[in-house]
Amino acid sequence: MSLKCPYCEITAKLVTGKSVYPHLPELYGKYFYMCESCEAWVGCHPGTKTPLGRLANAKLRRLKSAAHAAFDPLWRAKMRRDKCTKAYARGAGYAWLAGKLGIEAADCHIGMFNESLCRKVIIVCEPYGRRSRYDETQNP
Repeated sequence: MSLKCPYCEITAKLVTGKSVYPHLPELYGKYFYMCESCEAWVGCHPGTKTPLGRLANAKLRRLKSAAHAAFDPLWRAKMRRDKCTKAYARGAGYAWLAGKLGIEAADCHIGMFNESLCRKVIIVCEPYGRRSRYDETQNP
């Protein structure tokens, strides 16, 4: 597989976690695609060389992390509340998010989002997250 860097158009190299996170030995065995020129990278699905999304620079990585921090508690709450599987709750969550973002469900994956979509995820999800955290602390 070949991935082009969206920032400089150079082909990213397949590397191990030792190149990306030299201070985290537990990641040495994982694969990443990395553009050394832009310091953009993306991890791979466990045990594969299939990327989890698009290459991201430091700013986009921070936004993706914040988007997941806003979105993931919502589908996890659904999983607990409805006693459904992770796959079902996450799929339902992404379908809901796609509707809120005005995109196709098949295109709704935070790993593939740009900075603008990550910001929209945070805006859409944060009000529910605050209410959800409040509800959990008030009604254990």
